[in-house]
Amino acid sequence: MGAPQVVVLDYGSGNLRSAQRALARVGADAVVSADPALAAEAAGLVVPGVGAFAACMAGLTAVGGPALLRQRVADARPVLGVCVGMQVLFTTGTEHGQSSPGVGLWPGAVTRLHAPVLPHIGWNTVAAGAGSSLLADGLDGERFYFVHSYAAQTAPPAAAAVSWTCHGGDFVAAVEDGALSATQFHPEKSGDVGAELLARWVGTL
Repeated sequence: MGAPQVVVLDYGSGNLRSAQRALARVGADAVVSADPALAAEAAGLVVPGVGAFAACMAGLTAVGGPALLRQRVADARPVLGVCVGMQVLFTTGTEHGQSSPGVGLWPGAVTRLHAPVLPHIGWNTVAAGAGSSLLADGLDGERFYFVHSYAAQTAPPAAAAVSWTCHGGDFVAAVEDGALSATQFHPEKSGDVGAELLARWVGTL
């Protein structure tokens, strides 16, 4: 059986090549592409994201990303969002007093963290949620690499497993909800523990 193909969606945002390399290291046939047909048919789709919520949504919309994501989730085809690629999965994002619509696969808002030091940059522990398969059994309580000032701070009610981190207050660090998973941290920048998480996700494809 060959390596599962994973598309890292190129919509003008994110650490595309580092994500591609990290996925390849754990056994995926990883490609960077904006081709909607390829992204729709791949065994797995990774949605990266760096920067502002509204800008990422604009780029995602320009390549047909919202419809693509909704269809993949409807068809139970795995998707992994990373950083702002996680945030845009929620209903809205509020930055600098302006609210922007997200893809809306999970209810809830992404808002500014309540912390004395922002952005939240560096390593922090993640507490695995009940039912987590990506973060249980050896990764619960491990440290992952974060770079952000905004996050979802309430759990989406339908999610199967919600994992948490604290920086000023608790925020959602990861969600696993059927075919749709996402991390606020960067597994591709998180060394061995990040590689293990990606390997677990690729192993589900």
